[in-house]
Amino acid sequence: MAHFAASPLLLLATGLCLGLQGCGAKAPAGPLPTPEPFAEAILYDGQGNRTGIATLVPENGHLRGSVEVTRNLTPGAHGMHIHAIGKCTLPDFTSAGGHLNPDGKQHGTENPQGPHAGDLPMVNADTRGEAKVTFMAHTTLATLLDEDGAALVIHADADDMRTDPTGNSGGRVMCGVFYRKLP
Repeated sequence: MAHFAASPLLLLATGLCLGLQGCGAKAPAGPLPTPEPFAEAILYDGQGNRTGIATLVPENGHLRGSVEVTRNLTPGAHGMHIHAIGKCTLPDFTSAGGHLNPDGKQHGTENPQGPHAGDLPMVNADTRGEAKVTFMAHTTLATLLDEDGAALVIHADADDMRTDPTGNSGGRVMCGVFYRKLP
């Protein structure tokens, strides 16, 4: 009768296999939650260069937003708004229409008869032409992604947050059309 000595490596491997059987993932108790859609817009400048991204995610009846500009924005403060039409025709983006304003209010968070639903905080570019900002938009995905869509527009100048209809924020220098996305 032959006797085999168990090698330490064989014992370790057997122990690992048996031990890992108890670590397996269990099936969820119910159906997996449905991923919540969100909106995303790729930003372009007036020459058609990709310059950044904007994301809007539903949160408590509003939209939590983030915008990241990666290049080509002149240093300083710039007005930023959601515009009522999801179209960004070069070079001036006037195809995006006016600010999103389904309630017929006046422009600006400092205007007692405002703000538009599309009024957002300013974006501040650094010396490299880059900027990041987060905010809450007081609208919904249903309003944003209606029949004619919506666009995010960044303007050439700072927004005074009160002058109707645009806050004296100058021409449109970047634009991106919002699209429905799933995580």
